[in-house]
Amino acid sequence: MNQELLTILDSIERDKGIKKEILIRAIESALISAARKKIGKHIMDIKVEFDPQTGEFKVFGPEGGELSGDFGRISAQTAKQVIIQKIREAERDVVFEEYQHKVHDIASGSVHRFDKGVIIVDLGRGAEGILPKRALPPGEEYRQGDRIKALIMEVKRTAKGPEILLSRTDSGLVKRLFELEVPEIYEGIVEIKFVSREAGERSKIAVYSKDEKVDPVGACVGMMGQRVKSIVRELGGEKIDIIRWSAIIQEFISQSLSPAEISSIKIDESAKRAEVLVADDQLSLAIGKRGQNVRLAAKLTGWNIDIRSKVEKEKLEKISIDKIEGIGPKTKKSLTKAGFKTLGSLSKVDLKALTKVDGVGKKTAEKVLSSVKETLDKKLNEAKDKKPLDKKKIKETKDKKPKEVKKKK
Repeated sequence: MNQELLTILDSIERDKGIKKEILIRAIESALISAARKKIGKHIMDIKVEFDPQTGEFKVFGPEGGELSGDFGRISAQTAKQVIIQKIREAERDVVFEEYQHKVHDIASGSVHRFDKGVIIVDLGRGAEGILPKRALPPGEEYRQGDRIKALIMEVKRTAKGPEILLSRTDSGLVKRLFELEVPEIYEGIVEIKFVSREAGERSKIAVYSKDEKVDPVGACVGMMGQRVKSIVRELGGEKIDIIRWSAIIQEFISQSLSPAEISSIKIDESAKRAEVLVADDQLSLAIGKRGQNVRLAAKLTGWNIDIRSKVEKEKLEKISIDKIEGIGPKTKKSLTKAGFKTLGSLSKVDLKALTKVDGVGKKTAEKVLSSVKETLDKKLNEAKDKKPLDKKKIKETKDKKPKEVKKKK
């Protein structure tokens, strides 16, 4: 048995990467614990010696005498238990070492089981991933045995082994899928600058090419749209807008609001705020369903985006300065005399030009500009909230006679 033990120790060291000395020390420690249980837990001076030539373990008591009895059988059982435990620990360590370097990478596996709403994914080689319900896009459902891809978010050590947390809602999943699908991204020719995502519904991805001859959008779309279609299928039909990144913020914001056509953009760099004007027929497209398009564009660019109807703003800009709140009669008179008679004329002037008006100092000019902005925003929001009546519904209401007024024959 002892020669067999030496063979097993050598095999484990070679195959599992666990040093033989670590296993021997673990067996010695286990034998000391077993001896204490037999002769008394309070006895501390117990020693174990191992003969590396024969594979023999000897246990000595407090006075140096060798403890006999059942220790031969105990040694064999203990060695077996310790070896099994160490192999399990080593396998867990291998899984942890492998997956801790794969954080923010994609893991593929199959649905193994469900545990209180959490999906346990079999990743192979003894590794299991945890996919919480909150990390699943709305509407996604899986059955046992289904294949699944997810982003590795975190790898933690636990008493039960490595805990690999997965997600299918993180925007990093979209980025990684493009990196795997598009060779130009893998080769570093095309770069993914930013990604914004509302999982299960829509994503926007901003790309840039380091080679002028390579179209970054075309590279991501692929021939006949095959590359992006593959990613859309993997994401369960989620829509993906691929836009060209630009260092010129006006161009980038305009692209980010695709597919809407933008009339003009006015930016405030200090506040990172952009006022976007669009034609009336482009307003709903720019804002998107439940504000999704502008919301994703804001996340993508990192700017606050305020979308306005060009026609509506032009109408509001013609409002007399008498309607502007927060400006005194004397100031209004001075502004009118200087040619600033409407809300629009004041909205286009800067602080320096306004202080040149007789009777208007710096503080007054700042107050005027603040009042103009507040009034314009208020009027625009009021106009946006007033939804036009649906003529078709009005006609249907007129044509439909209520049951209460029908006369019995």
